[in-house]
Amino acid sequence: MRFILCGIIALFSLNSYAAECTASVPDDFSKVGQTRLSVYFWDVYDATLYSPSGKYKQDERQALLLAYLRDIKAKDLIETTEEEWQKLELNSDKHEQWLEKLDSIWPDIKEGDCLLLVEKKDGTAEFYQGDKLLGEIEDKDFTEQFLAIWLSENSRFESERNELIGEK
Repeated sequence: MRFILCGIIALFSLNSYAAECTASVPDDFSKVGQTRLSVYFWDVYDATLYSPSGKYKQDERQALLLAYLRDIKAKDLIETTEEEWQKLELNSDKHEQWLEKLDSIWPDIKEGDCLLLVEKKDGTAEFYQGDKLLGEIEDKDFTEQFLAIWLSENSRFESERNELIGEK
C-alpha cells in the first residue's frame, strides 16, 4: 500500500512540476516536439518546442522549454551557449553583450528547474523560470542565434533537433 501511495504522490508531483514549467508558454502555442539531451551517459535536460501552429516554421514565433535533469551553474550554461555559437560559426559583434546579459538574468540551475525562452511578436526574447520573468534580450538577432543552437540544420545534435521540430 505504501508503494502505491508513493507512486500516486510522485505522479501528482510530476504533473505539478510540468504545470509550473509551462506556466509562461503562451496560451495560443501548441507543442511541436520534444527530446532529451544526453551527453555520454548523463541526462542533461528535456527540451520541448512550442509554436502557434504546433508545427516548426522558421518564420513563426517559437518557445523553447528546457527542463533540467541535473544541477548546472549559470556560468557553465553561458560558456556552453558561446561554444555552440562558435561551432555553428554564428558570428556577431554582440555576442559578448548578450552573454553578459544572460549572466545577469540566468540563475544557477538545480535538478528539476526549467528555463523557457519565449519569442515575442517583435522577435525579441523573454526568459522565464516557471511564471517568473527572469529578463529580456531585446534583439531579434539574439533570438535567432540562440534558437539556432537547437533548431539549425547544422546543430551538432541532429537526431534531437529532428525530434524537437517534429521530424522523427
